[in-house]
Amino acid sequence: MKYAFFPGCSLESTARAFDLSTRAVCRALGIELEEIPDWACCGSTPAHASSDSLAVALPAFNLQKAQAAGLPVMVACASCYARLRTANHRVCNDPETRRRTERITGLPYDGGVEVRHVLDVLVNHLGLDGIRAKVSRPLAGLRVASYYGCLLTRPPEIVAFDDAEHPTCMDELATAAGAVAVEWPFKTECCGASLSMTHPGVVGRLAHKLLSMARSAGADLLVVACPLCQVNLDLRQADAAKAHGALRPTPVLYVTQLLGLALGLPPGELGLDAAAAVYAGGKS
Repeated sequence: MKYAFFPGCSLESTARAFDLSTRAVCRALGIELEEIPDWACCGSTPAHASSDSLAVALPAFNLQKAQAAGLPVMVACASCYARLRTANHRVCNDPETRRRTERITGLPYDGGVEVRHVLDVLVNHLGLDGIRAKVSRPLAGLRVASYYGCLLTRPPEIVAFDDAEHPTCMDELATAAGAVAVEWPFKTECCGASLSMTHPGVVGRLAHKLLSMARSAGADLLVVACPLCQVNLDLRQADAAKAHGALRPTPVLYVTQLLGLALGLPPGELGLDAAAAVYAGGKS
C-alpha cells in the first residue's frame, strides 16, 4: 500500500506533530508514503479567496507531480484535502477551468489522480481489523470526543468518504484503539478557525461551546484531524475561559497521535511530551 504524500504548509510548521504522527502511524501499519517532490503550497486558505485561477492551479500542480509518479495521493491536513479534491472536481466538471489550469501549470491534467484523507486510508483502505491487530497498548478507559469540523465531510459531493452530518470514522479509530468514543452533538460544528485573526472574540465563543460540550458529554480529550482546529481548540482555552466562563483544561490531540499511542509508538515519535503517558493510561 503506497501513497504520494502531500504534507502541505501546516504540517511543516504549526502542525509538525500531525506530520510526525501521521508518518509514524503509517510506518507502523505498513502504509508506504512517498512525499511529493518539490511540492508547493496548495493555496489554502488565501488563494481561493483572492484568485480563482490559482485556487485550482496550485493544487493541480501538486497532483500533476503525483500523476507523474503513478500514485494516488494521501493528505493529512483537512484544508489541503479540501483544496486538492476541489481542484479535481473543478477540472473534471468545467472544461474552461481545465484549459486555464493546464495553461498556468504548463502540463496536461484531467483531474484523475485519486486524493484520499489519512482517515479514509486508515478506515476504508487499510481497514479497522488490520489496525486492531496492531494495537499493543489499548487505551482502555479513555473517553474520546471526535471533532471533525467543517472541511472533512462538506461539501459531500466533493470530499465525501463519511457521512456529512454524522461522520464516524474517527470514532471507529478511537474504538479500535481501545478507547470509548463518546456521543456528542457538536462533532461537525465550526470552531471558527478561519476567523482567528479577524474575529478572535467569535472564535473564543465557539471554542468555549465546543470544549464545554465535549466535557459535558464525558470526554477526557478531543481528537481532531485538522491543524487549524487543533491550534484553535488547544491554544485558545485560557482566553475562552476568561471571556466565557471556567473551562476544565482539555487535551486536543491529532487522531494519529491517539492511534500511535495505542500502537505502542514512543510519544516522541508522535510529537507528544511526557504527558502522553498519562492520557494513554486513561486519566485526564
